[in-house]
Amino acid sequence: MERILIIGAGGVGTVVAHKVAQVPAVFDDIMLASRTRAKCEAIAAAVGGTKIKTAQVDADDVQQLVALFKSFRPAIVINVALPYQDLTIMDACLEAGVNYLDTANYEPPEVARFEYSWQWAYHDRFKRAGLTAILGCGFDPGVTGVFTAYAAKHHFDEIHYLDIVDCNAGDHGKPFATNFNPEINIREVTQKGKYWEQGKWVETEPHEIHRPLTYPEIGPRESYLIYHEELESLVKHFPSLRRARFWMTFGQEYLTHLRVIQNIGMASITPILYEGREIIPLQFLKAVLPDPGELGEHYSGKTSIGCRIKGVKNRREKTYYVYNNCTHQDAYRETGAQGVSYTTGVPAMIGAMLFMIGQWQKSGVFNVEEFDPDPFMEQLNLHGLPWHELHDVDLEV
Repeated sequence: MERILIIGAGGVGTVVAHKVAQVPAVFDDIMLASRTRAKCEAIAAAVGGTKIKTAQVDADDVQQLVALFKSFRPAIVINVALPYQDLTIMDACLEAGVNYLDTANYEPPEVARFEYSWQWAYHDRFKRAGLTAILGCGFDPGVTGVFTAYAAKHHFDEIHYLDIVDCNAGDHGKPFATNFNPEINIREVTQKGKYWEQGKWVETEPHEIHRPLTYPEIGPRESYLIYHEELESLVKHFPSLRRARFWMTFGQEYLTHLRVIQNIGMASITPILYEGREIIPLQFLKAVLPDPGELGEHYSGKTSIGCRIKGVKNRREKTYYVYNNCTHQDAYRETGAQGVSYTTGVPAMIGAMLFMIGQWQKSGVFNVEEFDPDPFMEQLNLHGLPWHELHDVDLEV
């Protein structure tokens, strides 16, 4: 089979490396690259044997990326580096003739804007090159888009209301930590809320709207309406949607720490001078917070992420809830990473696998919900993220 290149050696990169190595019939020549090669070598050693080659690359440098791509000649790049680096990696893919997949949309370093517009603008260039770019193939975004497409294909004539619900009921034992890159995580959860209703975006203050929602095998958890990037693509690709929202759980201790971080200016992305040099407070904070990739060993509990959908089938109103629960310790035992990294890394492997076997291939730039959901849903059950369905239930939203 053809070669695959993974860029990024954090928690998600760890999971992707383990999972692609488990499918040698599809991925038989694997390379893991990062700015810090030692991290790649540690992951490769944990996977075992000589399954994974490693390389050093600066993902901000297009020419370094092109040189690596032309040297290794992968069929597809799985980008699990920083969202700031999406466009440089896409530029390099175009120059080197390589297909592309990521798990999070591009955002510029200088402003917290979560939009697909920058990447959608690459569609014609990828189409002319005969290359595939698959955007947002993690869990949310990613599986949540596949869940929605699956529901639309099999259970609804029209989807009218979509609520994506994301609960992490785990405990990592730290006073404060983020489950993925702190810089990206804090930017995301401190932005204003936003949801789609009756053909327009409605903006809210951060964490202004919240309510308790009940999660399977977990119970009720206070859930906060925030903006999440897949809403932008889902309302575009499912125009029958009258309302689309995203909810995420936060504990009160987490929110208290977050407020303090904001109040003392440590969430700022505006450069300041410190002892004669320019630093960004949020990047400094990232350096002193726990590494999300090292939380797994003592992480207990589980995640529950899914889609609660209301619409019509055969002219009758219908409700539907499709979700996955993932246990942190199960994820750690398999890959050495916690559940949030696991739920992001497994779908990235599946998307790349479906590309490699020809089931998710078309020229241009596409979100996951634009592909056939059925093979993806089948692979989730086979690779550690089994899903469950509830029909005609109270959605609570």
